[in-house]
Amino acid sequence: MDSSSNNDVIPSLGEEEEGNDTMEPVEANSRSNTPTGSGQDRKRKRTSAVWSSFVIVGKNTQGKEHCKCKYCGKQYICEGTHGTGNMKRHIEFQCPKIMMHDPRQMLLKNNKSANMTVSNPKSQNEFRTIVAETIVLHDLPFSFVEWSGVRKMIGYCTDEFHMVSRNTAKADVLSLYCIEKTKVKTLLEEAPGRICLTSDLWTSIATDGYMCLTAHFIDKNWVLQKKVLSFCFMPPPHDGVSLADKIKTLLCEWKIENRIFSITLDNASSNNSLVHNLKSHLNINKALLCDGEFLHIRCCAHIINLIVQDGLKEIDGVVHKVRESVKYARASQTRKQKFLECIKRVHLDSKRGLRQDVPTRWNSTYLILDSAIYYRLAWTALELADSNYKHCPSESEWGNVEKLCKFLRHFYDTTNLFSGTKYPTSNLYMPKVFITYLTLMQNLASDDPFFKAMSNQMYTKFNKYWFDFSTILAIAIILDPRYKMEFVMFVYERLYGAESKQLEEVKGKLFALFNEYVTSSTGRSTIRPSPQSYPSTSSGRQRVDDLDLVLLDFDNIINGDIVDIQRTQLDLYLEERRLERSIDLNILDFWKGNEPRYPELAAMARDVLSVPISTVASESAFSMGGRVLDQFRSSLLPNVAEALVCSRDWILGNGESAILKCEEITKDLWEMEDDSTPASTQTMHDQSSIQGY
Repeated sequence: MDSSSNNDVIPSLGEEEEGNDTMEPVEANSRSNTPTGSGQDRKRKRTSAVWSSFVIVGKNTQGKEHCKCKYCGKQYICEGTHGTGNMKRHIEFQCPKIMMHDPRQMLLKNNKSANMTVSNPKSQNEFRTIVAETIVLHDLPFSFVEWSGVRKMIGYCTDEFHMVSRNTAKADVLSLYCIEKTKVKTLLEEAPGRICLTSDLWTSIATDGYMCLTAHFIDKNWVLQKKVLSFCFMPPPHDGVSLADKIKTLLCEWKIENRIFSITLDNASSNNSLVHNLKSHLNINKALLCDGEFLHIRCCAHIINLIVQDGLKEIDGVVHKVRESVKYARASQTRKQKFLECIKRVHLDSKRGLRQDVPTRWNSTYLILDSAIYYRLAWTALELADSNYKHCPSESEWGNVEKLCKFLRHFYDTTNLFSGTKYPTSNLYMPKVFITYLTLMQNLASDDPFFKAMSNQMYTKFNKYWFDFSTILAIAIILDPRYKMEFVMFVYERLYGAESKQLEEVKGKLFALFNEYVTSSTGRSTIRPSPQSYPSTSSGRQRVDDLDLVLLDFDNIINGDIVDIQRTQLDLYLEERRLERSIDLNILDFWKGNEPRYPELAAMARDVLSVPISTVASESAFSMGGRVLDQFRSSLLPNVAEALVCSRDWILGNGESAILKCEEITKDLWEMEDDSTPASTQTMHDQSSIQGY
């Protein structure tokens, strides 16, 4: 049967394999005259789909057969030794006429152009920077870049970027650390005020000592900033001299040794020697205000912890019963299920859950008591249902637990308030400590022996640290327009009596500190000279006598100068009517708005309000350090660990809190469904979710 090239069956483009088709021209007369089944060779048909878009045009001068595109006229050699690959690529990617009519081809072309635009020399560097940030932010090991799944995912998404080795990833993290460190240095240089520090020590899982130094300051936009300056290896000994030398080295490295206002430390005995040595060194160059009078700040959160821990020792019996009850209910799947049944029996909300206790942190003890008291009826039901449960508190003990929760609530809220890092805390100190004092005095006068014994121990510890209020923190409350000097007078009169020497000391140091800022700003003191110290008006004039001094006072009154000397910015601020105490005031916004009126006083407020009253900022870096130097990466070099911890803090900035609250650390992962869940599903979920850590 005769056949013609015009009657060939044309398959789709996807059915051909590039370069496997023979494209020799077949003449119709030769095929039609050749009998079927003869011994002569018969040329193959052109079965490629490209021939629907191309037509044979004959041979060129070299005797090679050519074809041309039906749409644009472009010609290609179509001898049998040449494949159809060129023609196929022309149809799919190159023919301008087909692309104008086919939207899919136009989209493909645009995508290809976009990919070619992205492929520039910076792309791989930017990709490596993103990988380094990912490792820092998500606590990933450096071997993350060599995980086969990660490499497969990146290869699937794009072939423009290539994953690096673990050593290159570590080098990229160190490079990122240097870049971010330069940014922090610039931020510190641009800060108009002084810098407050917090510092603490930590021991890693490999028993290596580390020191964390954190800077707190208010920037030019009146935003409180917190930056970890160093997370460095600290070899023994950890005495005051060694710690002071280390901090001095770090201050010089960051070039802030002449701008320090205060340093907040816990109550370790070595810290007293640290402050003494650091103060002596900084005072050589007169780098501290008032000769370092306000340099040392004791961590208030740590003091509260010591106060409450002493009180809890007196009532350890009832706390022990609650702690053992929680341990008993979590000891096995059977006990967990039985306690869940008791909860349902007394119609309590199972979603509230129990909290696990960390005995060394009293605020977690408060949380376990607060959660246990809610399930008071369930514990009683468990005692009746399980004869092995022996630690259920009695009715009177449950009553004491309830009172204890109410009593400790104030200390718990105060600790959380003092532990903030995104808002000023120095102006919160005095009102909260005063309320703490009144609470202890009220319980000391109680007839309940349970609370009287506990409060007596706590009051003894309170007097050890807070018998005298911190002067600089008393000044901080004066700079709060809702309290001012009236609140300090109100508190001191109730603590020390009217016109006490403590109150006069606060007033004197307040004006002395303000005079330091005026002197540094204008080069002159705001304290009015005494009559014995009036200078002469010219170098050639003789010393004036007493009568001339009286007349000089008269001249000042006439010229109005005496008003300017006596009424400083601090006087004007204190004379203004204070704001309502109940209003929700952003104190930094207040001083930002009043900076044009009180420039020197605002400069003092900037530094005083940046003083942190707890070391939580540095302790939170240790929580991060514990995840970096875990059991799988405990052999990381100190400089690499520092780069990971510091870079994370700098990248996150104030966008994310690095502080791990106690309830997040001790939170029980006991999530229970409500009663509307079917019984079978409820049981399976309870038994799986009650496992905890």
